[in-house]
Amino acid sequence: MGAIITLTSDFGLTEAYVAVMKGVILGINPGVNLVDINHTIEAQDITAAAFILSTVYRYFVKDTIHLVVVDPGVGTERRAIALKTPEVYFVAPDNGVLTYILQDYECKKGRLCAGLEAVHLTNKKYWLSPVSNTFHGRDIFAPVAAHLSLGVPFSEFGDSIDIISVLPAQKPYIGAGIIAGHIIFIDHFGNLITNIEKDMIAGISTDITVTIGKREIKGLSRNYSEKPGLIALIGSTGRLEIAQNKGNAALYLNAHIGDKVSCIITSICET
Repeated sequence: MGAIITLTSDFGLTEAYVAVMKGVILGINPGVNLVDINHTIEAQDITAAAFILSTVYRYFVKDTIHLVVVDPGVGTERRAIALKTPEVYFVAPDNGVLTYILQDYECKKGRLCAGLEAVHLTNKKYWLSPVSNTFHGRDIFAPVAAHLSLGVPFSEFGDSIDIISVLPAQKPYIGAGIIAGHIIFIDHFGNLITNIEKDMIAGISTDITVTIGKREIKGLSRNYSEKPGLIALIGSTGRLEIAQNKGNAALYLNAHIGDKVSCIITSICET
């Protein structure tokens, strides 16, 4: 099986931008396998791109290259970078889109921890020429990903760096009988995905009340159809979600990213 490059962007499906990047990649490595992750991320929504990437990358085979172009700072002083983990590679703008990747490796404040390497993409040998000020996806990121898929050594692409940009830390508050977090993503179905992780409420059964605004949801459900109306459950991302059975929780609650969600805990079951 040939190398795999995944593509994630905010370019949409009605323009030629994604096709152009694929053309550049295939022109350099005709044997590469291209996989589209998502191109309908809201324009300039770095936070959403970071979350989507975090839910996907670990399910691809070793040495997959994840190319991410959600880049509102294109043409500015923001760096173009590549990140190498023990499993996969990332090629992206240095704007926080790799935040959750670093969190998964327990890196602090954007500083690379053991097992990770990063480079600032400064070697123009692996770029297209001339470079547009508005389309680095075509002229820098795509050709770098393609050359990387051909086995060019990682260090050849630029200068080593030991810290990259991350989004502001927004960890849940954990206190006596309460965990307070917020919505970090709203999916296509209107499910509200929070930053409250499964391990934070491990062992809790029905003695929990999830609140959002003035709404209260008693207990955690096992799936989206367990009971009618609003439900709270641990979704496939391992995070607490609020959903509406056969409905759209985001529309029903007029909820938005950043809204507060709390878990009120009255007792804990041993596991």
